[in-house]
Amino acid sequence: MAFDMVLGLSIHGIGIMLNDAKVKAAKPREKAYKIADAGSLYLNVSTTGVRSWRMNYTFGRNDKGKPQQKTLTFGTYPAMTLVKARAKRDEAKALLAEGKDPGVEKVVAAKARMLESENTFRVVAERWFELNSGWSLEKLNAYRSEREGKWSHRTSRNWTVHRAPWSPVHSADVLQSLERDIFPQIGNLPITSIKAPKLLEVLQKVEKRGAIETAQRLRQRCEGVFAYGIGAGLCETNPAAGLRANLKDRPRSRKQPSIIDGKRLLEDQIAAVRQMMVDCEAERCRASTKFALRFIALTAVRPNEVHGARWDELHDLDGKDPRWVIPAERMKGDEDRKAEEGGDHIVPLSRQALEVLAAARELTGHFPLIFPSERNPFKPMSENTLRALLIRGGYGGRHVPHGFRAAFSTIMNERADREWRATGHTGASPDRAIIDLMLAHVPGNKVEGAYNRASYLDRRRELAQEWADLLTSDFWPPEVHLGQPIRYAATGPGRG
Repeated sequence: MAFDMVLGLSIHGIGIMLNDAKVKAAKPREKAYKIADAGSLYLNVSTTGVRSWRMNYTFGRNDKGKPQQKTLTFGTYPAMTLVKARAKRDEAKALLAEGKDPGVEKVVAAKARMLESENTFRVVAERWFELNSGWSLEKLNAYRSEREGKWSHRTSRNWTVHRAPWSPVHSADVLQSLERDIFPQIGNLPITSIKAPKLLEVLQKVEKRGAIETAQRLRQRCEGVFAYGIGAGLCETNPAAGLRANLKDRPRSRKQPSIIDGKRLLEDQIAAVRQMMVDCEAERCRASTKFALRFIALTAVRPNEVHGARWDELHDLDGKDPRWVIPAERMKGDEDRKAEEGGDHIVPLSRQALEVLAAARELTGHFPLIFPSERNPFKPMSENTLRALLIRGGYGGRHVPHGFRAAFSTIMNERADREWRATGHTGASPDRAIIDLMLAHVPGNKVEGAYNRASYLDRRRELAQEWADLLTSDFWPPEVHLGQPIRYAATGPGRG
């Protein structure tokens, strides 16, 4: 029997098309049979009554060199109607016209749908996160489950499996932000289905609660996830890349107040800083807080770098090259800066800074941290501790711990320029670049920055000593604070 005769055209008539009534009326028989429609589409009726839409076609050649006969199944009635079956037939014929096998294309499409359902945004984001953090989320989740969900980046060694660009602190921040704001909204959606308007809706929810900077960071992180997905062949577009213009700009950071603000004369600036330190050290509080305030004034580092300062970061304290080496991962900057080999910040220590450390060792030398928390010696001093001392000393709103950096930069640069001009030169002093290095400003040229971080140490040490002499000449030694009262009496003179 010819191939077309199998379709039952001899029974139902050539060119006679099916309709819904005929399809509904098709009942099972002792043998399976077929009812033809048009364009090679037909309804196959099984002995159990299952009615499926099929199409016979030829594609390629068989082993004997003859056209290869094939059959394509579209679906079953009534889930697939006659109209939908004809549309599927037309799609198959269009593929044949393009020289494609519709049967093969159907299998490829099915696999693509399966991969799409498996590769949700959360799955892809977690792969991206593990690559950049070096963490195993399987190990982290096991650690969490054993501790009722509690975890900290400080114990990340328990789930770190390889070296990666991100620091533990940054890794924890990225994961927590995704779990809090992104995964609950779009984590279970296939990554290919997420378009820019949907992602923008999620980010604007974060904006509405006032977290404008968080929304911008989340956009950057989502952009990284999609970029990873494109590289892995899991998606083709990056909807996060064009959303920056649709989000509110990060609020401009306000200038940190410093006691030198508004004072034009160098001598007035120096006198103001000295008087402030005298006033604050006259307050009653823990000796280690006063030590930390003097130490941050002498070193001009960022407050968080003092809070986390450790005894094992100090080197050659009794030698000719005493220095504090702050690990790169604790420094301000992007992930590249924090992961940079040789990117540690070196702080030459003045004689006065060494005196502060000697006094502090009496209190905390047996703990890892130099200036630990009052309540937990294994945790850093609170970021509010030094600020509170400045407020009690009468400098609230006029000076913050970060203000010592502005004071150091302004005073030492002006002083350097004066000395430079006094020798007959014009323009800015070359010491300006060295002072910038001492402040560990993130350079525009990262290669140059990495090269210079350990440069000019002799001159940096000289400048650090000059600053310390300006700041604390004729001050009482720091050890006088040891054993002094840390609070005022409940009654009588003094603070309430």
